[in-house]
Amino acid sequence: MLYTQEELTEAKHQIDSTLHKLREVVQTLESKNEPARYKSQITLAKRRIQAFTIANELIERELDR
Repeated sequence: MLYTQEELTEAKHQIDSTLHKLREVVQTLESKNEPARYKSQITLAKRRIQAFTIANELIERELDR
């Protein structure tokens, strides 16, 4: 499927925003009194960060073409 430069740029912008929020979530949860209590949420957020980072890199490659 082909996407326009505008669509890719907007997708990258949205991913950047989501990544920023997810990183804040991880930081907040890890700074709680009992971070072990939030282990599953922290793991999920970190996995999402990894997935969005990969998506962002792929979009950047496509934009550089």
